[in-house]
Amino acid sequence: MYRFLASTRWVGWLILVAIFASACIALGNWQNDRRDAVLEGIERVNRNYFAEPVTGKQALENFHNLDEDKTWMTAELTGEYIAEDTMIVRNRIKAGRPGYEVLVPFKTSEGETVIVDRGYLPIGNEESGHPDSVPAPPEGKVTVDVRLKPSEIRLDRGAPEGQLASIQLEDYAKQLDYEIAQGAYGLMYGEDPAPAEAPQQLDPPDMDEGPHLSYEIQWYIFGVLAFVGFWYAARQQKKLNAEEAAERAEAEALGLEEPMHKVRKIRAKQEKKFRRDGTLTDEAIEDAMLDEAENTPGGTAK
Repeated sequence: MYRFLASTRWVGWLILVAIFASACIALGNWQNDRRDAVLEGIERVNRNYFAEPVTGKQALENFHNLDEDKTWMTAELTGEYIAEDTMIVRNRIKAGRPGYEVLVPFKTSEGETVIVDRGYLPIGNEESGHPDSVPAPPEGKVTVDVRLKPSEIRLDRGAPEGQLASIQLEDYAKQLDYEIAQGAYGLMYGEDPAPAEAPQQLDPPDMDEGPHLSYEIQWYIFGVLAFVGFWYAARQQKKLNAEEAAERAEAEALGLEEPMHKVRKIRAKQEKKFRRDGTLTDEAIEDAMLDEAENTPGGTAK
């Protein structure tokens, strides 16, 4: 009963179903890879974000070359801020609100200079494109606690004087007359001594793994449903073929040459011959009269 599956039409449908299912599996695997990357990032944050800070040369080495596995690692630095070279970064987001971040060079006691991101400033009301004020960093010797992040990519857009489009440390270094570490910068989360006024602390990293798992499962389900749909269509075709075979056998018994069409027509006429009370319908009486007139010699159907 399933011999029809070997036909060109059904083989073609099966190939299309297989292609669709393969695409669904590929998309499911892609969502799985994205989820693995997100989970790896979450695990990295959990491992580094609250770890004991490293100090001295060990900390400074990571400012020059930060391995991805060490992103968000904590470090403790001692030195002095170079406040006159403060820069602000445009188009930064905190709690869904746009604003700025404050970058200040920090010369460590080891003699190297790194960039410290002291936090967030909201959009100002006094001058468009600038914060109302930029809190000054503590003067003199300062101990800062930071979390390390790699230098950002260079954006294809400009910024007003004293501002940067992104935390691109190479671009920052071009505006200074001394060298800075360009592999990473530090997000400040503690200063000693603490100033009376400071930028707002930045939001912690997002720890939500997102909808990747549900999307992955959905794509796999779609791939399976494609074959389920094909199987259902084949079952329906088998049922239709069986009904046609039965009608053909019945038609042969009635001596009809066009089985399906005439059998259905005969059945329909038979159902319309009688009313519910068993008497002939007007249409049946009229058909009988026409048949009688046609079969009578010299008769005329009127």
